[in-house]
Amino acid sequence: MDYGKYKYQMEISEKERKKRQTQIVVKEVKLRPKIDKNDLNIKKKQIQKFIEKGNKVKITMSFKGREIIHSNIGMSIMEGIVEEFKNVCNIEQYPKLEGYNIIMVLEPQSSGSISSKFI
Repeated sequence: MDYGKYKYQMEISEKERKKRQTQIVVKEVKLRPKIDKNDLNIKKKQIQKFIEKGNKVKITMSFKGREIIHSNIGMSIMEGIVEEFKNVCNIEQYPKLEGYNIIMVLEPQSSGSISSKFI
């Protein structure tokens, strides 16, 4: 076999592998503990859209200064998000306090139609 032909076949097979490969995209939604209900609803709609598209969502709640004393408020907001989305997505990382941030990661369920489960 000719080396040039072998090299050409390898390039073609590499292109085919790249076509079938799916890239995981992580979208981030940032929150604050003093967020209003309507603003929180808008953020939840953003999370819903990202999950419908099949992207992972990283939710970050950041505290500034002495707000960290009231981290329980942030945790309650994050738990509310978990309760709302637990039926439509998998929780890859549960809410966890890391420094001045609470971080949580949601991923879409592997099953077919996710969008039909949203209200």
